[in-house]
Amino acid sequence: MANGKIYIHEFIDIIGHNRANYMHHMVANWSPEAQEQRQQLCYGVWAVLGSTGRWPEVVNIWEHDGWDGLAASFGTEAVGKGAQDPTLERWWAAAAELRRGGVDRILEPAPWTRTSEELCAAGVRGACYAHELIRVRPGANWDLLDRARELAVPAYGQFGLQLVGAFVTAMTGDDEALLLWAVPEWADWARFEHAHDADDALGQWRSASADIVTARHRTLLVDAPLSPLRIGRQPARSDRTDWVE
Repeated sequence: MANGKIYIHEFIDIIGHNRANYMHHMVANWSPEAQEQRQQLCYGVWAVLGSTGRWPEVVNIWEHDGWDGLAASFGTEAVGKGAQDPTLERWWAAAAELRRGGVDRILEPAPWTRTSEELCAAGVRGACYAHELIRVRPGANWDLLDRARELAVPAYGQFGLQLVGAFVTAMTGDDEALLLWAVPEWADWARFEHAHDADDALGQWRSASADIVTARHRTLLVDAPLSPLRIGRQPARSDRTDWVE
C-alpha cells in the first residue's frame, strides 16, 4: 500500500548542554500526548553529530495521517494565546528552557517509503543515520526520488546503508528532497565515505542526478534513546522518568 502520510521535519536549536534532556522531553513527555490528542506518531528523534552539521541541534520527524490528519493537528494546536494549545502550556514551558527555536518543513513521502510502523516491524536500525538534504531544479524533486530508488539504493547498499525514507519538501518551489539512510555500523559509514569519490556505482548516481541537483548536504544523526527505530515501538507514558502529570 502506498504511503499516504504527511510528515513534519524539525531542526531544533538546543540551549547549552540540554540536548539529551530535550530529546527525552520530546519522546517520553510529548509523544505519548501527541499520539492520544493528535494521532501524531514519532517517526524519529535524533541528535545531529556536530562535526557534520550545526550544533547543538536535534532533528525531529513526526508522522501524520495525511493532509487531513495534519490539519486536525494544527487545529488542535492553534488555539489559545499565541496560537498555543493551553492544555500544553506546562509542556511548552519546560521545552522552552531547553531550546531556543528551529526551522520546520512539511514532507511528502515517496509512495514506496515505509511508515514508522512498517520500519519498526521490519527491525530497521542504525548505529547512525545519514541525513541528505538535496536541492534540485524547481519541479525536479519527485524525479530525484525516482532516480535515488533506481541508483542510490543499490549504490549505498554496497556499504550496508539502507534507505529509511525518501521525501520531498511541500509548500516550497518543488526544489528540495530528503533521503534518510540507516548505517548499520560506524565502520560501514567510514567505508562509504572513503569510497565516495572512487566507487563506480556512487559515481554513476551522482552523474545521473547532476543535471537536476544544485546542492547536497549530508549530516550524521544518532538516535535518541527512546526513538522508535531504536526501541522498535512508539514512546509510551511508561518511558517517563521525570514528568509528573
